[in-house]
Amino acid sequence: MRLSTKGRYALRAMVDLATHSEQTPVRRREIADRQGISPHYLEQLFAKLRDAGLIEAVRGPGGGYRLARRAEEITAGEVVRAVEDVLSPVACLLADPDQQCERAPTCPTQRVWRELGERVSQYLDSVTVGELCEDARQLSETE
Repeated sequence: MRLSTKGRYALRAMVDLATHSEQTPVRRREIADRQGISPHYLEQLFAKLRDAGLIEAVRGPGGGYRLARRAEEITAGEVVRAVEDVLSPVACLLADPDQQCERAPTCPTQRVWRELGERVSQYLDSVTVGELCEDARQLSETE
């Protein structure tokens, strides 16, 4: 299973936002600069994260973005699912009938792919943005 840049960049941006928004909202441009992400691409990701209720936009002077909930309450799985179009190890597990494999009803390996997808989701849901912020703090201390 391979995540696109959407999932990877969104999770990095969420950790950055959580790390830097303790007192005031953070400008999207600041996150883009720190993370090496195109501001336009980050804008698209933030629209999805906002629609998913994970971040809030603050308008006006001193505006920017902040988490909609505490970092310890937001999972990596929520972030990834908010921005990824497809989060399945194989196309035959998708709900779209046009993507269904003709062998699906008799495929002996389908269980492997279904369980793999479930375990990946379970793992992503077990890790919080808050935990990743702590990892980031520890990494910055070793530099």
